[in-house]
Amino acid sequence: MLIVQKMVQINKKIFLSSILVVVLCAFTLFLRAQPPMKFDPKRFEADLEQFIVKKAGLTPAESAKFFPVYREMRKKQFAYFRGRRFHHIDMSDNNAAAKAIREHDANEVQMKKIQQVYHVKFMKILPAGKVMKIIRAEDDFHRQMFRKAAFGCPYKKE
Repeated sequence: MLIVQKMVQINKKIFLSSILVVVLCAFTLFLRAQPPMKFDPKRFEADLEQFIVKKAGLTPAESAKFFPVYREMRKKQFAYFRGRRFHHIDMSDNNAAAKAIREHDANEVQMKKIQQVYHVKFMKILPAGKVMKIIRAEDDFHRQMFRKAAFGCPYKKE
């Protein structure tokens, strides 16, 4: 009787282990079957603008005046944003690292200067209260996107 019980326990363990292996294999195949996620900048920009309109309460007339200037600012900032990457820097070379840090800091300062100039332009188009709502909405949108990115890229090219 004792031998039969041990055989049943061993068979249960083998059975459960087999099911676990099958489930893990199926899960792995499912993950591999997913198409690779790619960032879609046009969709990102469209969603950002829609979010700003909603959060700042922009009218269609205000949006028509504001967004061409906003896109101009983003385009100028993007040129500096691309320079912020630290790829291909030999971190053991202190001179190269110091140069990269100085370039990074200069890019950050330039981006802030552009932002400062455009905030003044925005206030010529819209009341300062709405400009402040826009600035907060942009920050909120980016924060949400960083959270979503933790679970995979939310902007897949179709």
